[in-house]
Amino acid sequence: MDAGRGHRPERVLVTGGAGFIGSHVADRYLAEGCRVTVLDDLSKGRRERVPGDARFLQIELNDPSLPDVFAEGEFDLVNHHAAQMDVRVSVEDPRFDARTNVSGLLNLLECARRFGVARVVYVSSGGVVYGEPAAIPTPEDHPLLPLSPYGVTKLAGELYLHYYAVVHGLDYAALRYSNVYGPRQDPHGEAGVVAIFGRCLLEGRPITIFGDGRQERDYVFVEDVIDANWRVSTLPLPTVEGLTSRAWNIGTGRGTSVHELADRLAAIAGRTVDRRSAPPRPGELFRSVLDISRAADQLGWRPRVSLDEGLRRTLAHLGESEFAEAR
Repeated sequence: MDAGRGHRPERVLVTGGAGFIGSHVADRYLAEGCRVTVLDDLSKGRRERVPGDARFLQIELNDPSLPDVFAEGEFDLVNHHAAQMDVRVSVEDPRFDARTNVSGLLNLLECARRFGVARVVYVSSGGVVYGEPAAIPTPEDHPLLPLSPYGVTKLAGELYLHYYAVVHGLDYAALRYSNVYGPRQDPHGEAGVVAIFGRCLLEGRPITIFGDGRQERDYVFVEDVIDANWRVSTLPLPTVEGLTSRAWNIGTGRGTSVHELADRLAAIAGRTVDRRSAPPRPGELFRSVLDISRAADQLGWRPRVSLDEGLRRTLAHLGESEFAEAR
């Protein structure tokens, strides 16, 4: 199969575009001159995050009207950020998790196939598809052994994309995110530990640490993640030869423990932090740090925002949000 040709998208569908990362993605496509349609069911996203210049549709991925959306939109690129992303929810209700992350994806891919979409950008997860990795930092060709239903559905998405590429010629790229943080992150969400800790600090409340606090994560700033999205939307991509050929880890290659994260945030905020302990949560990994050399070599991508700088910018945004809510 020929390598995916580079192109500049004109008509883009962003699913989950009312969410934390998806809204930033929509902003970038608009800044690049694309016509953007945002699709979000607002189960987690917020209408106010959708860029004003984007068309907004409030429907879910399994909605039977989705083919009409594609017929009218004539999209040449789909960026798929919509997902059930809470590991705990997936453990408690695997069927619900699969309904969005597998059934919803299949509805989307069938529409992309039928209506001639040139490329699909799919958000996978470097934090779950590898399971508890043997190699740190973890490369893309590490064995894929997810330990939660959420991880299983993210991996299933990559497998389905590979099938659609080989059998139907649908071009795609899969981005395996590490822990993304930054402005607009929901401090009430499971994946928003930076926002959760930051809000607690600003409000003078204690933070809760699950487990012993030595767990490590690879924190990458949202601005760098958006740059990776634009690159895989436009660059020529390698020939499809298995999952690894179209998957890229998007992180920093550096791990930060929960306690260190709390210390850094407290130092930047100039406040002390009271810590409370809680039992470890089921399905969560002890250590997740990604090898990003493949993205650097093939996409010319590297993170540019340091952890301290990203945390400063995130805290500043949280402070502004807190002030706006108080008003």
